[in-house]
Amino acid sequence: KFIANSGVCARREADELIRDGHISVNGRKVTDMGVKVRLTDNVTYNGKSLSPGKKVYVLLNKPKGYVTTVSDPHAEKTVLDLVRNATSERIYPVGRLDKATTGVLLLTNDGDLAGKLTHPRYRISKVYHVFADKPVTRSEMEAIVAGVELDGEIISADAISYPDPDDHTQVGLEIHSGQNRVVRRIFEKLGFRIRKLDRVSFAGLTKKNLQRGHWRHLTPKEISMLKRGVFR
Repeated sequence: KFIANSGVCARREADELIRDGHISVNGRKVTDMGVKVRLTDNVTYNGKSLSPGKKVYVLLNKPKGYVTTVSDPHAEKTVLDLVRNATSERIYPVGRLDKATTGVLLLTNDGDLAGKLTHPRYRISKVYHVFADKPVTRSEMEAIVAGVELDGEIISADAISYPDPDDHTQVGLEIHSGQNRVVRRIFEKLGFRIRKLDRVSFAGLTKKNLQRGHWRHLTPKEISMLKRGVFR
């Protein structure tokens, strides 16, 4: 919890850092979970001191061409480049959007909240605007709602519709699954190629009045609703 609150990663990922020997407490490496620490203890991640700072919540309208992984040394552009001036605290993306996908992305140093928003048990809703390379038929939409098998698991959309009744290459889709690249893989499984993919909503947060590439801090009301689990 201390590591997550310091803004390094979510709590589940913090377990991995501990297990892999990246964390030391007062100069001694720890690999056991559940070691209790005090605020006065010197906790380090690969030699760098950690301290829980104030909680920061930033909503970004991600443009194409930026990666959401913060640990990729080969990435030319990461989403952290776009929010560099948002805070002096170290924040990280909640979940992932692939390089070509645009839209709503939350960044924070609140490890507890990040863990809840990415854990399958909480079934957080995401809404995507899909631009396919050919028209999507009603029967194909019904198949997506019924469920498509990915990695031995049946993944289904909660709702699907045509945002433009005159253009059936466009589809609006709501889904709870957190599988990697899940929307692209669903459509690829059905023989489509996605020309463009935009996440318009995540846990009830939207990019309304937020231009592509711009960010804003969440309002106290939005933070409260996320923590209370209203946005699901």
